[in-house]
Amino acid sequence: MIEVVRADITTLDVDAIVNAAHRRLTGGGGVDGAIHAAAGPELKRASSAFAPLAVGDAVITPGFHLRARYVIHTVGPIWHGGSQGEPELLRSAYERSFAVASRASVRTIAFPSISTGAYGYPRERAARIALDVMRENQAHFERIVACVFDPGTESLYRLLLDGAPG
Repeated sequence: MIEVVRADITTLDVDAIVNAAHRRLTGGGGVDGAIHAAAGPELKRASSAFAPLAVGDAVITPGFHLRARYVIHTVGPIWHGGSQGEPELLRSAYERSFAVASRASVRTIAFPSISTGAYGYPRERAARIALDVMRENQAHFERIVACVFDPGTESLYRLLLDGAPG
């Protein structure tokens, strides 16, 4: 089951939340900073052991002070117009996150809109990739959440999830 939820991802009651991280895995702005702040300093110590993480890859750490048991850190691509492998790298970030989650027996997982903030990936293109990979993996999970932060992204995800033309 795929759900679209507008919320602070750090508050969700799921097995794992996905962090749209930078390669150093030390926290930063946006969702990355929020997750690190909510999880506590232990998250930085645990995640930085995997740095630098390649774009499109994913690793898992405990959730520490979060409701989620785990944080899956993935690095999405910076948008350069789409000609530098960005779609493949973004797809890989979602696919690797699902693979890591499966190995940890995660049944419920929440994703932010990876790469659409500071990395500049166009929201609709990113949402189409995200939902495509979510649909491919939904049989293996009890609940998949597309956690968005603003009404515009929420509307876009709902429209694409409902299969409306566009």
